[in-house]
Amino acid sequence: MRFTATEIEDVVIVDIEPASDARGAFARLHCPDEFAAAGHPFVPQQTSLSRNLKAHTLRGLHYEAAPHEEAKLVRVTRGAIFDVAVDLRPASPTFRRWTGTELTAENGRALLIGKGMAHGFITLADDTDVLYQIDRIFEPGHGRGLRWDDAAFAIAWPARPTVISDRDATYPDFTG
Repeated sequence: MRFTATEIEDVVIVDIEPASDARGAFARLHCPDEFAAAGHPFVPQQTSLSRNLKAHTLRGLHYEAAPHEEAKLVRVTRGAIFDVAVDLRPASPTFRRWTGTELTAENGRALLIGKGMAHGFITLADDTDVLYQIDRIFEPGHGRGLRWDDAAFAIAWPARPTVISDRDATYPDFTG
């Protein structure tokens, strides 16, 4: 695996290094020892799947309130997304900044998103499946959200959403 830093500390692009032959390819997607050796200790406790039927479906921006923050490794197993992390840590030099990258089933890329970040994505293809590995067990009642188009972040989404939940569309402006 190759780990590439983004402009936000604790948000890392993880690229696979598949071994290919006549049968196809094989690649490790996560190894706790390799992540730790690269300075990114991450051990998943829960795995979730987001199935999205239509291109330009937007989910987010979501995060868990303190002290229930979670780190996650996000990967596409079918289709494509533009994946975004927003730094919500007030003491961080990149507070309120965002970073984004395209994750596709073909490129095998993942985004490791550290604690204290909001996360969202927009699908770039119909029938897109997004796999989440999360470092803690979900505890209801701590989920929060921010509006996807909040001027405080000025995220340059590659498309305007055509499918979005009422909840995601009506989150309040960021006040932090």
